[in-house]
Amino acid sequence: MQVHELLQFVDEAVYTKTGKHLNDLQRGVIEGTLKYQTYSDIADICGCSPGHAKDVGYELLQMLSNIFDEPVDKGNLKSVLERQRSINISLGENSTINSNIVGCINFNSKQPKIKPNKNSSDTSSSRQNSNYQT
Repeated sequence: MQVHELLQFVDEAVYTKTGKHLNDLQRGVIEGTLKYQTYSDIADICGCSPGHAKDVGYELLQMLSNIFDEPVDKGNLKSVLERQRSINISLGENSTINSNIVGCINFNSKQPKIKPNKNSSDTSSSRQNSNYQT
């Protein structure tokens, strides 16, 4: 997934949760982190001190942890964003980030077996089978 697509996704997620878009430094921290840059490199590009970039990065990662309801750090940012974006896409464009979903989806479950009626004869079983074939 492209960096600019992930930046847009993060901006939408943050806006949905906080009502505020990412600022330039926050965007720089996300982009730099996705490109495996150090806070010192990010600070040079964004025109701030490495300490300030690190503080903003820490706050941003904490915010994303709250938004996505899973731990987010520099080492797993890309995988979390890709996973969350996939979840958001699969739920549809009108879904909200971090919405409460009640229920369970089991993708590996087998269809329940229908137990034959012990009182039915072989002819009724064959009639039931022929109904499934049509």
